[in-house]
Formats: sequence, structure tokens, C-alpha cells
Amino acid sequence: MKPRITDNEKENPIIVGLDIGTTKICVTVGRRSGTNKIELLGVGKAESAGVNRGVVANIQKTVNSIREAVSLAEAQSNVDIKVVNVGIAGQHIKSIQHRGILTKNDDDEISRMDVERLISDMYKLVLPPGEEIIHVLPQEFTIDNEPGIKEPIGMAGRRMEANFHIISGRVTDIKNIKKCVDNSDLEVSSLVLEPLASSEAVLDEEEKMAGVVLVDIGGGTTDVAIFHEGIIRHTAVIPLGGNIVTEDIRQGCAVLRNQAEQLKVRYGSALADENKENEVICVPGIRGREPKEISVKNLAYIIQARMEEIIEHVYYEIKSSGYEDKLIAGIVITGGGAQLKHLVQLVEYITGIDCRIGYPNEYLAKTDMVSKQTLEEMKSPMYATSIGLLIKGIQAAEEEEELAMEERELKKPRQRAGQRDRRKAK
Repeated sequence: MKPRITDNEKENPIIVGLDIGTTKICVTVGRRSGTNKIELLGVGKAESAGVNRGVVANIQKTVNSIREAVSLAEAQSNVDIKVVNVGIAGQHIKSIQHRGILTKNDDDEISRMDVERLISDMYKLVLPPGEEIIHVLPQEFTIDNEPGIKEPIGMAGRRMEANFHIISGRVTDIKNIKKCVDNSDLEVSSLVLEPLASSEAVLDEEEKMAGVVLVDIGGGTTDVAIFHEGIIRHTAVIPLGGNIVTEDIRQGCAVLRNQAEQLKVRYGSALADENKENEVICVPGIRGREPKEISVKNLAYIIQARMEEIIEHVYYEIKSSGYEDKLIAGIVITGGGAQLKHLVQLVEYITGIDCRIGYPNEYLAKTDMVSKQTLEEMKSPMYATSIGLLIKGIQAAEEEEELAMEERELKKPRQRAGQRDRRKAK
């Protein structure tokens, strides 16, 4: 029997993340636990049939997969899912830097609402036709000509300026994602860029301060996010991922697609020289034909060629960001593609930068709501985006609550002043 959700646990809102990936669609249900970690309440997974390179290619197939994943998550968590935080990726994602200014009427301290006003002004920015702003991410603030301020709230000042990292996407692709969610009888709470979500799950504040590159190798795309001094500095989406490696194996070894995927997962390696010359895999023939023998070393050569291309793209993004010499924490690779053997060594060889694999286990609390097996499975790099979407959703709900409290506090003095005026009038 499943444990029931008690009243004191209800204080933390239940959040749902929806990761619409190229290979899988994953729904995660969770909330903040007492230990400030994420408590998983339920998980639902389904094969993604209607998504190509992070972009919806078939609405109905995507809707069917979303519904399947949602029903599994609902059954496991005993939660009626209505609102979801959705991940977005794809080649159409672009990012620009912009500067905004807000001048106040007084020298009073800067409130959260002032910062929100400056951010909402950025959403009015004119973009090329067919593009829409997804995120406005503040970097450093300048208060009355005093630069380099990261937390302006509470400081006295009249003129506030800020540098912003603005992420935009193609309107049609954003609408298609929203349409898939609407057709699945769900509501979009927020759209979150997938590398931003993944970074929440696998990076800590220390790494973001030191300078780090997050590389999320998914099925259809490889997402890059660069952080320095705790601020996001550069984002990019490369239209190559694990699926293209599978396709290379299918063609290079002349096998079926599902066999190519199994070869990659079980025997795949990103460094051919790490494999023995005489190691051979036997692949069953089609419909009674002779089995096929494939050299593990040849398989690794095929994989290495494509992974080198992907890493070269990543390295180009690092160099063009201007932060190549400021990455003390190096590179963190995550996503399904990060599970490939010897990938860390290949990344370090090509870029000359330290590398590690990012697992989303640090923020997961022990829970009785999901099985031990499910909890262990969710600690795989493959689910970094899914866990990250939960974390981003929880953070957004908490920020909303803080903003609402600030508005209530601001209304109180006005109400008191109104009461005094009424007393005087009497």
C-alpha cells in the first residue's frame, strides 16, 4: 500500500516536470522535502515517437506519448496532473545579450518588484519575425553607476541598469509544444530551456562560481550552457546527439536500427584505442540469414568519429563565448549520451579541459513514494533534464510566493494610512 501524503507535507507544493525529448518523454512528480532536497512522488516514461532533434514533428504521436507518460506518473504518485513545467530545446534556440535601464521616482531601497519590472521590460524587446523570448536572465546590475552588483534587492538607489542574457526560440516550434500539452489536457506553467534545467540538477553553486560548461548530450541535440561567477554567460543547441551515432552504426555495420542502439549501449566506446583488436560481437541475421560478426574496435571507430564532431562543435561554442580561460571547474557532461564509455577521456583529449560526468543524484531525497529501483534509475545522467525541470518548477513556485508576500507587505502601509485618514475625517 502506498504511503499517504500528510497535512504538514502539503505545505510544499507538488510540481510536475515534462521532458519532451527525442528518444523519451518523461513526467516527474515531486516536491521539496524537509531536508531541502527533491522528494520524488512518481515517474512516468514513454517512448517519444513524434519528436525529431528536439522539435515536435508529429503532434498526435507526441500527444499519445505524453498521455501515456502522464497516466503512469499519476498512477504512481496518486496525484491528478493538470499543470506541467515543460522543457524546450532544438536548433532554433538563440541567445543574445542586452542591457536594460529602470529609473525610479525616489531613492528608496530596490524591491523584488522593481527587478521584476526591469525583467518584464525586456520581454517587450523587438526580435526578428517569427521569434519569441523564452527566458530573460539577469547578469550583473549597476545601481546609480555602481557596477558589478549581483543582488540589488534591498539596496538604495534611483537608477538601476542590468545586463541580460535573453534566450529566444521559433514561435511555431514553441506553439507546437504548447499545442501538444494542450491536446494532452494539461496546462503549461512554464517553458524552461533544457540545458538550464539540467544545470540545476547536476551542477552546484561552487562550480557555477568557478566557471563551468554543462554539455547535455541528448538523443537529438547536444545542449551547452556556460556559467561563470554564478551567472549564465552563454547557451547553444547543437543539432547532433545520440541518435545520429546510432544511425552511423546502422549504416557502418549494416544492421537494424534497434540492433545498432543495443551495440552502442552495450559495447560502444568513444575511444577505439581502448578496445582489443580481436574482440568480436555476433549479431543475429534477419529472418534466418547468417549471423553477422562485428569488431568492437571498428564499432568504436564509428562512434569516435561522430563524438569527435560533436565535441568539436562544443569546443567551438566554448571558444566563441570568450570564457575558455575562465573554466576552473571544467566541463560537466550529462544526458543519455554521457553514459558512453571513455567519453570523458575523449573530451579531455580534444579540449584540454578537465571533465566529469554529471549525475542528478545530489538533489534527490530518499522517499517511500517510488520504488528503490525507480529512484536508482532516476540518478542516471539520462534524467538530468527531468529532475532539473522539477527543481526549476519548485524554485518558480517559491519565488512567486515571495513576490506575493512582498505585494501584501506593500499594501499594508497604504491600508493603515487609509484607516488614519478615515479616523481624521470623523
